[in-house]
Amino acid sequence: MTPERTYVWDLPLRLSHAALAVCVAGSFVTHWLGSAAFRWHEACGCTTLVLVAFRLAWGIVGTRHARFGSFVRGPRAVAAYARALVRRAPAVSAGHNALGGWMVLALLALLLAQAASGLVANDAIVDAGPLYGYVSAAQSDAASHLHRALSNWILAAVCLHVLAVVAYRVVLRTDLIGPMLTGFKDGLPPGAGIEPSSRGQRLALAAALVAALGALLGWILYRAPEFVLIPS
Repeated sequence: MTPERTYVWDLPLRLSHAALAVCVAGSFVTHWLGSAAFRWHEACGCTTLVLVAFRLAWGIVGTRHARFGSFVRGPRAVAAYARALVRRAPAVSAGHNALGGWMVLALLALLLAQAASGLVANDAIVDAGPLYGYVSAAQSDAASHLHRALSNWILAAVCLHVLAVVAYRVVLRTDLIGPMLTGFKDGLPPGAGIEPSSRGQRLALAAALVAALGALLGWILYRAPEFVLIPS
């Protein structure tokens, strides 16, 4: 069979990936700017929570290569891919490879925990998450400690992710950035991509999911009790 240019990454996946990158970067920047940028930090965190929730849902109902079942592999497959990677001869994957799949899960888990803990965290001075009123001061302090610790893990995971993308480009001559921007991969056999007829329907489904998740979080925030932060 003749390799062809194949549509692999759907538009909702690519947009959510880009939006997550912006929100994570924005979260770090607004944290470094301090209390003056806290509301922006809060907005970045809430948006991250919606995007991660969408990605988890899209991993179940999304297009072929977005679904977790298409790229989450067991230990044997991961070990085999790692050995091939050391030999610089990994198999070409239409979607995420066996190692990349677990990196996706790790990043999603870290971001979910980070965004959720931020909802009830506090800075022990003047600012607290929008759901602070639901927890005790001790619980909020524990969440704050977790929130700070996770930021270091997320930074490390993001750096590892970027280094892996660069290594694939420089060492293996494999472009991972272009396909995530355009949706297309080269050199795949026929039948490896997404059915073109499902693109419009999936786009509508993705928009409905984001709207529903955003509305749900907005309702939760609206219903949250008012509070006064007492510095510890």
